[in-house]
Amino acid sequence: MNSSGGPRNSEPGTLPQLFFGAVGKHDKPDALQHKVNGVYEPISSRALANRVRRVALGLHELGVKAGDRVAIFSENRPEWAITDYACVTSGVTDVPLYPNLPAEQAAYIIRDSGAVAVFVSDEAQAAKIASVRAHCPALREVITYAALPHAGADHTLAELETRGGAVDTEARQAAYRAAADAVKPDDLATLIYTSGTTGEPKGVMLSHDNLYSNVMAAETAVPFEGKDIGLSFLPLSHIFERMAGHYMMFHVGCSIAYAESIDTVPIDMQTVRPTLVLSVPRLYEKMYARVLENALAGGAVKQQIFFWARKVAEQWADEKLAGLEPGGFLAIKYRIAQKLVFSKLQARTGGRLRYFVSGGAPLAAEINKFFYAAGLVILEGYGLTETSPVIAVNTPGAFRLGTVGKALPGVEIAIASDGEILTRGPHVMKGYYNKPDATRDAIDPEGWFHTGDIGEVRDDFLAITDRKKDIIVTAGGKNIAPQPIENMIKTNKYVSQAVVIGDKRKFPVVLVVPNWEQLEKYAKFKNIIWTDRAQLLEMPTIHAKMDKEVRSKLEGLAKFEMPKKIALLEHDFSIERGELTPTLKVKRRIIDKTYRTVIDKLYADEHDGPAIG
Repeated sequence: MNSSGGPRNSEPGTLPQLFFGAVGKHDKPDALQHKVNGVYEPISSRALANRVRRVALGLHELGVKAGDRVAIFSENRPEWAITDYACVTSGVTDVPLYPNLPAEQAAYIIRDSGAVAVFVSDEAQAAKIASVRAHCPALREVITYAALPHAGADHTLAELETRGGAVDTEARQAAYRAAADAVKPDDLATLIYTSGTTGEPKGVMLSHDNLYSNVMAAETAVPFEGKDIGLSFLPLSHIFERMAGHYMMFHVGCSIAYAESIDTVPIDMQTVRPTLVLSVPRLYEKMYARVLENALAGGAVKQQIFFWARKVAEQWADEKLAGLEPGGFLAIKYRIAQKLVFSKLQARTGGRLRYFVSGGAPLAAEINKFFYAAGLVILEGYGLTETSPVIAVNTPGAFRLGTVGKALPGVEIAIASDGEILTRGPHVMKGYYNKPDATRDAIDPEGWFHTGDIGEVRDDFLAITDRKKDIIVTAGGKNIAPQPIENMIKTNKYVSQAVVIGDKRKFPVVLVVPNWEQLEKYAKFKNIIWTDRAQLLEMPTIHAKMDKEVRSKLEGLAKFEMPKKIALLEHDFSIERGELTPTLKVKRRIIDKTYRTVIDKLYADEHDGPAIG
């Protein structure tokens, strides 16, 4: 079964074309915004272009040349954007590193890519590099974004810009622009290392045209406009934020405001009042849980109003999604529900939000429908690092819950005989760096990239059912897709994380990390006395409560899909322990190995109640 987004809507192009085109076309006074001493300050398109050129010239003065690799090890900030544009306009390939990576993983990427320089955000990141620098033979320069020199860095960015400014003559400017114009669509723009849910990270080689084509195609589908303000907080090292929240927003003339940190996003939303927000499902899950918590924490009247409003909004949503225009008494009730309940949720986003865009992992349809009913539309899309990234996305004019939308223009989709999603087009990577065998495994001779995801096409809308590698095959031969089950469980306010286990076992089980804030409130309400969380998890009352809450979310599952046992874990899964990727995807093999004793006990105690870990 094939689905195509139609012919490509642009000639092959480059990132320098996008950058210089946007600077010339929009000339915005607030192309970027960042917090300085607690206040957002703008950076104009012209100031940005001047800084990009001087950094590019400074890199050239350090001996960095076209074709070299340069790493960026930093949180989101204007300097990240400046460094990236300086590299891509110079024909330099940049290598983004997630800022939360430990030193050893950063060293692997720097060494594997052969990076000759690395930009770091501060002394803490510089210290990570210093601890492993001896194992990175190609690395010559460490440049810090910090204002003042510090240990572990050879230069500050300001020093690099000053060095570039000293040679910023008309002749050098012309040579820089000529070099940017000489970049070819097939040249390597960036090396992005996959998070590695299985095995070591692989360097995904994305060309200039891979990213250019995806920007141009996505621009026609997703309604980003020059009057928009985007709040940037997903890591720029993540391809979703890089393409949509960096290149595409800049290309169409959006103002990009950088959140101070991931922890300050709720505050920054109130300050920036964005019209566009890109995020992974975890943000929407947390917002949904907080709304339910606030509703249930109120008195009986407040609860009744909330559940009445939700019911009315869902009836309104059902009509809208069926292509109807709700009217009459329903429209009146919906306006009242908006005023009493949902206006408060909208206010928490700043009150001007036009669209959320979700990617990076599946979003539970229940959560998506709730936001839609509340008047906050989440445009869910789908893609991978290897596809630059967007393959398909829901749009305001073609929106269907439970799917990831229609293919972008120029993007082909096919479903293999085993259900795997295949894609072909200008968005598909050049291959994995220094891994020809892995490249051949991923891209077949006809140019189809094998995504590793299972899905189906419904009236041109793509629906994802699971990761091919995640599919659980029980001892009885039954196939179970764990992600939809986990997403259902995580909509419960008492659950923080959930992982379904059961491959080659008699039946599935689930490991659950409680939402401790909620569970401890419940324990206090029940007058349960405990000294630590491990002790609390041993109590039969708590077992029974968590078992009831988890199972309340699992209606409609086939008998063979239903987790037969539940184990409660004290601690959240973490990046540091290798249980999560930097994009917060669960590494199932590691979870299975780390909690093997807990899991084995579930199967050994087949007739007991929930277990603990």
